[in-house]
Amino acid sequence: MEDNKLRLALGIAGNLTSVLLYAAPIITFRRVIRKQSTEEFSCVPYAVTLLTAVLYFWYGLPIVSYKWENITVATICGVGVLLESSFILIYFWFASPKRKRIVILMVVGLIIMISIIILVSAFTLHDHHHRKVFVGSIGLVVATAMYGSPLVVVKKVLQTKSVEFMPFYLSLFSFLNSSLWGPYGLLAHDPYIALPNLLGVPLGFFQLVLYCVYLKRKTHQEPMSEMDLEKNGEIKKSNQSN
Repeated sequence: MEDNKLRLALGIAGNLTSVLLYAAPIITFRRVIRKQSTEEFSCVPYAVTLLTAVLYFWYGLPIVSYKWENITVATICGVGVLLESSFILIYFWFASPKRKRIVILMVVGLIIMISIIILVSAFTLHDHHHRKVFVGSIGLVVATAMYGSPLVVVKKVLQTKSVEFMPFYLSLFSFLNSSLWGPYGLLAHDPYIALPNLLGVPLGFFQLVLYCVYLKRKTHQEPMSEMDLEKNGEIKKSNQSN
């Protein structure tokens, strides 16, 4: 009984952090809309998050899960599907022609993959156990990829020594979200919820460490660059006077 109450509490808390995770890109897309450009932002994290939300929405429905045992999973993932779809549409609208083609290919691939999973689980598998194993196994892999998807910009971060295009709140809420849904899955004895989130904790933590390291370097470098500008200005003035 106590485990069920704790599980429910973790599910509610997990829903709150999931809303923050799904809504985190709002800050990024405010910039995209203001500049009318996607700049160097990648669409991959939003596509992977959309796929994860759709899979776990389907997983949480009584067609796959037993009755409404995973209602908290289904409800929050439904919200995630709406938000992530909106972000991808905005990204597509402001993307360059080359990136538009990439987005179209990703979305078509997602639709085909999701359709196959739904059709196979609904019409080929005839009991909840096998449906959960099938959908959950795919969801496990995709959810792990979701928590690691902000790492697609790590190469750029290392090259530029800047975290400008690595959204901080996406990494922060990924870490918090996985920290809550991992214990929820353990209490529910559900490996398809527990495992990807337990793997998501170190992935999210690594992203936060990386962000802090390069944010600190950027902060330390800024005063030096201002001094250099002042020196350059003084040199130019002296040259003009001569």
